Amino acid sequence: MNQDFYRKLVTIISEEKIKQNELLACHTTFRIGGPADYFVLPENPQEAAAVLKLCRKEQMPYSIIGYGSNLLVSDAGYRGLILKFPCQKALVQFWQENDRLCARAGAGVPLMVFARDAAKAGATGFEFAAGIPGSVGGAVYMNAGAYGGEIKDYLVAVSVLDEEGNCQRIAADELELGYRHSVLQQKPWYVYEAEFTFPMGETEAALQKIDELMRMRREKQPLEYPSAGSTFKRPEGYFAGKLIMDAGLAGFRIGGAAVSAKHCGFVINEENASADDIMAVVKHVQKTVKERYSVDLELEVRLLGDFS
Repeated sequence: MNQDFYRKLVTIISEEKIKQNELLACHTTFRIGGPADYFVLPENPQEAAAVLKLCRKEQMPYSIIGYGSNLLVSDAGYRGLILKFPCQKALVQFWQENDRLCARAGAGVPLMVFARDAAKAGATGFEFAAGIPGSVGGAVYMNAGAYGGEIKDYLVAVSVLDEEGNCQRIAADELELGYRHSVLQQKPWYVYEAEFTFPMGETEAALQKIDELMRMRREKQPLEYPSAGSTFKRPEGYFAGKLIMDAGLAGFRIGGAAVSAKHCGFVINEENASADDIMAVVKHVQKTVKERYSVDLELEVRLLGDFS
């Protein structure tokens, strides 16, 4: 552990917001991942910016996480600093402008919470987001979507920390939002806040639709097991889950990791899986589908740490 770095870190953020050797399995929906050298919980963008500036100055590797979905951390953990944005419900604001509901949400706020609160506030059309297991920042980063809806349909702008640790606001039409893609994936920027606008509708109808979509998810997806959601991106002209099922891989298992028999698009942590178990299943699925159908399955899950 770099004690000189730690001494400098505690001059810009209080010690109670810093953890050393924090197990990242506690912060991912896969429930997998070794320890991070430093785990920091800033209260606001200014604290986050100061931490990131220090990391760059001291050449300390760093990464930012939110809800920890769509993320697989290596068994060895992360040699560097993990910064996790706060997820307090207080970081959500709603107001009305003419016939639209406007909203502002912190990057660490769970998308499921934000979507349900938006419905309660009068929004319609955003019900699809209530079942997506991620944070607002992560959803913007990958333009998350489900059931025909996408984040880009309602996003107005994001506020980011740029490569120098400065705060700037970027309009949604500058983010190149597409299928599971945004320009944020190619930039050293980190979302700390997002702004949305929604059409107004009937609250009860929106909440009923959320409940119906959640019922469908429980029936069709392996929500009873830890996972990172859909493991693979949808290949053009195909559905990843169907290709995997047709390849006879439903239930395929290595160690504690398995292809879900309920929905083959999910690789799940069935029984105390390691990150290596998950990756072994992923590679076998990719190899088999490539050999049988000449289709490349691209990971939707982000990898963090060292993988062999």
